[in-house]
Amino acid sequence: MNASLRLSLTSLRAHRRRFAGTFLAVFLGVAFLAGTLVMGDTLRASFGSMFGEATSGTDAVVRGADAITTPGEAQGVRRPVGTSLVRTVERVPGVAAAAPNIQGAGQLVGTDGKPVGGQGPPTLAGNWITDPKLNPYQLAEGRLPARSGEVVVNRGAAKKGGLKIGDTTTLRTPDPVRVTIVGLATFGGQDGMAQVTFTGMTQADAEKYLTARPGRAASIQVRAGPGVSQRELVRRLTPVLPKGVEAITGQQSAQENNDMISSQFLTLFTTFLLVFSGVALLVATFSIHNTFAIVVAQRTRENGLLRALGASRRQVSAAALAEACVVAVTASGAGLAGGIGIAAGLQALFPAIGFPFPDGDLVIKTLSMALPLAVGIVVCLGSALLPAVRAGRTAPLAALRETAVDSSGASRFRAVAGTVLAAAALAAALTGVLVSPSVWLAGLGALLALVSFVVLGPVAATTAVRLLGAPLDRVRGVTGALARRNALRTPKRTAATASALMIGVAVVSLFTVFGASLKATMDRTVSRSFAGDVAVSTPSFGAGGSGLSPRLAPALQRLPEVDTAVGLGRGVAEVDGKGRALTVTDPAALARTFDLGTVTGSLRDLGTDGIALTRAEADRQGLHTGDTARLTFTDGRTQNFTVRAVYGQSELAGDYVITRAAWAPHRTQDADTLIAVTFEHGVSADAGKAAVRKAAARYGNPEVQTREEYAQSSAGGIDMMLTLVYALLALAVVIALLGIANTLTLALHERTRELGLLRAVGQTRAQLRAMVRWESVLVAAFGTAGGLALGSFLGWVLVKASDGASDTAFAFALPPARLAVVVLVGLAAGALAGLRPARRAARLDVLRAIATE
Repeated sequence: MNASLRLSLTSLRAHRRRFAGTFLAVFLGVAFLAGTLVMGDTLRASFGSMFGEATSGTDAVVRGADAITTPGEAQGVRRPVGTSLVRTVERVPGVAAAAPNIQGAGQLVGTDGKPVGGQGPPTLAGNWITDPKLNPYQLAEGRLPARSGEVVVNRGAAKKGGLKIGDTTTLRTPDPVRVTIVGLATFGGQDGMAQVTFTGMTQADAEKYLTARPGRAASIQVRAGPGVSQRELVRRLTPVLPKGVEAITGQQSAQENNDMISSQFLTLFTTFLLVFSGVALLVATFSIHNTFAIVVAQRTRENGLLRALGASRRQVSAAALAEACVVAVTASGAGLAGGIGIAAGLQALFPAIGFPFPDGDLVIKTLSMALPLAVGIVVCLGSALLPAVRAGRTAPLAALRETAVDSSGASRFRAVAGTVLAAAALAAALTGVLVSPSVWLAGLGALLALVSFVVLGPVAATTAVRLLGAPLDRVRGVTGALARRNALRTPKRTAATASALMIGVAVVSLFTVFGASLKATMDRTVSRSFAGDVAVSTPSFGAGGSGLSPRLAPALQRLPEVDTAVGLGRGVAEVDGKGRALTVTDPAALARTFDLGTVTGSLRDLGTDGIALTRAEADRQGLHTGDTARLTFTDGRTQNFTVRAVYGQSELAGDYVITRAAWAPHRTQDADTLIAVTFEHGVSADAGKAAVRKAAARYGNPEVQTREEYAQSSAGGIDMMLTLVYALLALAVVIALLGIANTLTLALHERTRELGLLRAVGQTRAQLRAMVRWESVLVAAFGTAGGLALGSFLGWVLVKASDGASDTAFAFALPPARLAVVVLVGLAAGALAGLRPARRAARLDVLRAIATE
């Protein structure tokens, strides 16, 4: 063992507490990263196994060959196939069985009168396939549906809705259908596929409620006879299928379903967690660098003595890096074990919070272990590199000096470089969001802003701490003044300590501002576009829910209290070869209830062959009133539509509008997503709302809300997202808190003699504790103020960049109450971080402290 390594190990054993904060920072960052990767691998493997088991009896799937995919949606809508094709498929040699798979939206109502599921994951209904090998759901309790109105539901949905065999409830299809539960089912051995709900009906009921007309199915499931492989079965099926219909293997179908779950949920979910792992590791980087920088500064005399005794620069630097390496390897190794523990904890926690984590052992892949280990070691060694190099440059004469002077706050080069970076950041951000919209330029501006804040930190620390600490002189007297001077003593250390908290506060502020801006955008959109008195909607967002009955709007229109009731349905079609979402409605009533801006042409004359579109979409497609647009629908039919109106605003109304009569020949399961209601003149809001609610109760009891209530509920998902963000960012704040505590502890060790002298001249233990705590609060206040400024700026950049990249006009909003809470949490973190160092300082023996070298 060489001298450098022996020196490092001896130093680590002698000063274990110095690196406690560094160890915890690396441990937490690596544990979160490893836990995320292990959880992602486990979920993918579990869903893959579940899909494989559920579809193991299906050897081929016959379906529409082409899918129409609209922007923002990963899964397209396919052309239905005729159920009569089942007989053709059954006659193909090698086919043992075939069954139609009819599927649509269907939402159960629980015993409490509330819909089950629908907050994102789909709520499905379909025919119960009687061949148990072809049916991905397996009957677990009860019996199969034999008569109209009987259903089998997946056990997870029944538990969530408080339903059991024999219960009668409502199934929204979206028309309310009274059903009796006669059986409970599982999917691949689980109570359900994640939070997707499924209701199995008789084939006749499925055709009646889930399709526009009988004889249509989403696909045909096929089982092969003995000795026929899946590929061979597909090869035999292909020649007998009509144009526009294809056959794929059951294995390929299962893989597509698994990929859909991975792309739509797992990838998004794990990416979300990985981003916060990166934030935690970034915060840890500042804490680690600060710890090693302080340790090296404290060892100036020791390193100078080593140099005077003949140690080379390389040996001194190697000794410092060896310490960092030992801390990195041990903390990262412990972090891997912690990550496996986190994944196991989440596997147990998810079912408790309503997300059924599939059963199975944790999947621990080599990459999921090697990557966090490598990241932890690289982050730790990278953070210690500059302090180690600085240690190697220690002059032998430093052994004769008492202390080193920190002049970083007065560094002219740092001030100039930071100012130049800040100017470049501002220029790039403004150009990227205002002059020439570019996400890359906006991102570059955000990155440069972060770097400029770090570079300018020591320069700004002196002024900021003076301003922030000014009230302490009056409030806390000499104790406050000493706390302020201690924070001012080493601006570079103060800035480095505050930087970790600054990053955490900046990210929290960024999401807070962006969330508030999204809510303000939604509120403005509803206020500007929605001219009705109340909105009728289903209490769900995302893919879930079954929508509203298309018969509800006409029923509301017949009420004496109602002037106009217009329903907005949704369809899809290819417009000149590109998938687009269509709004299916009464255009004339739409214009009375929604502000569509300036309208060119006439919305009253669309008929069965006319279409209306927004000005932005018309310009993008190069269309004008009187031009022809070619639409291809999911049933494979193509029709020419004449552009009869161009309107200014889309937002709630959508980019393309056609009449219900034009959509009727091509529709599948018809549903409205929103009904806007305007009251007759003289009808009060309460009376009108009560009449609408009473009439709507017969159609599944949807929500009836005023414009303000509708805007608030539409933005409800944002608060849920912010809650999750805050919970995850708590890890970064904890790491920052550890950094402040560790820095204070090391700084107090450096000032041991000074603290002893203060106690000797009359400072009480309580005053000493208060001085240390207020120093910690000042450092935290500096970091919080910087993070708040940086986060607000980055939030503005993100809002403006989103505005430029989207057709929706985003509104920028600063939420003062939420940002005030962020500030209070930052200051509380500082006070909390100072508790332990303050207690340790107060326990110092006065005489021993004075005698310390």
